Amino acid sequence: MLSDRLTAMTSTETRIDPPYVADESTQLTAFLDYHRATVVTKAAGLSEEDAHRSLLPSELMTVAGLLSHLRWVEAYWFDVVLDGQPDRAPYSKEHPDGEFEIAAELSLSQLIDDYRAQCATSREITARRGLDDVVDFRGDEQVNVRWVIVHMIEETARHAGHLDVIREQLDGATGE
Repeated sequence: MLSDRLTAMTSTETRIDPPYVADESTQLTAFLDYHRATVVTKAAGLSEEDAHRSLLPSELMTVAGLLSHLRWVEAYWFDVVLDGQPDRAPYSKEHPDGEFEIAAELSLSQLIDDYRAQCATSREITARRGLDDVVDFRGDEQVNVRWVIVHMIEETARHAGHLDVIREQLDGATGE
């Protein structure tokens, strides 16, 4: 029975439903924050072993790996692209999966803390800009803040779905 398989996930993360009526910036950032909180909720309460356990053909596709990946994707789009900071990411052409690889060395609590801290930094950067602000990107291209936020909603929601499947396989926990 489905109700027998539902398991409470331990999290201090508060997920707030995005408002039905608000300005565009508020709605977009609220949807992104909702999915960010979902990511933490899906990861919280797992043992270290389960957080680092691979259940899929890709050995790097773990809860820990996805948390690290999302942290560094946030850093790239907000810190590097929108704020012009140097790229400090652990991935490179030589190590394209570097963010997944370093996750094996970090505790789940450290990965969650790093992700939360990066999301806070991303919020600060977003708050200083308008949706229509345009920045140079990849040398000869440009991107606006709106595109980055929409892209991060897509990226975060997609990986929250991966986390949902992995979490259910690990301990049967289901839910939003």
